[in-house]
Amino acid sequence: MESSSQAAVLAPPPTAVAPIISAQHLGKIYGSGKLKVEALRDVTFDVQPGEFVAIVGPSGSGKSTLFYILGGLTSATSGSLLIQGKDFSRLSDPQRTSLRRSQIGFVFQRFNLLPTISAQANIELAHEIAATGKPFDRALLNELTGLLKIEGRLDHRPNELSGGEQQRIAIARALITRPAILLADEPTGNLDSQNADTVLSMLHASSRELNQTVLMITHNPEAAQIADRILHMRDGQILKIEEGSRRVSRSL
Repeated sequence: MESSSQAAVLAPPPTAVAPIISAQHLGKIYGSGKLKVEALRDVTFDVQPGEFVAIVGPSGSGKSTLFYILGGLTSATSGSLLIQGKDFSRLSDPQRTSLRRSQIGFVFQRFNLLPTISAQANIELAHEIAATGKPFDRALLNELTGLLKIEGRLDHRPNELSGGEQQRIAIARALITRPAILLADEPTGNLDSQNADTVLSMLHASSRELNQTVLMITHNPEAAQIADRILHMRDGQILKIEEGSRRVSRSL
């Protein structure tokens, strides 16, 4: 009979969790010749499932270009981007669109809600566009609206909602298809400080309670502190990576 020490030696090592996002040496060039602009230069980082990552930097730092590449809305000029192990650069346009619709949710600074339909219809439309073939998940809608505190606002049109409420509707719309990744582009940029704090709390809660992988683009270093990690960008490069307060609080 094996001793416990022998069993420990012979036991296979634990399986490492593969990154849900792996960006390797990403570069992006716009234009050519004298009009050439190098928006990204050798950007490399991984994101683990369920992680909250903030990407910060001033205007022109490349963070918005990185956002569009991560979301499959534009292609990198060089390097590779793997989403759940699939290389975006090797996918056809229909395959890239399908992956984006099923695995990635977007939250934009300007909300991008359709003004002529209700908040609930905006959320339901996202499910229809995703074309998952699954029935609309009413239980998830109830869970999301409770988490985001918008239960009583679903029958209102966007112009009848505050900015903070519109952004929370946009978050529910992004999450209703259960995407593996949530990309948020300056989600508090058009909000006052109180509503900004509310939206940040909601993003934090959706990551923690729904195990959502969140990447948030922001120019606000204070907002970035709710993340696990903060990637600082300037001139198209990642200058440093630091821990946010969420990662620190987890370790206490």
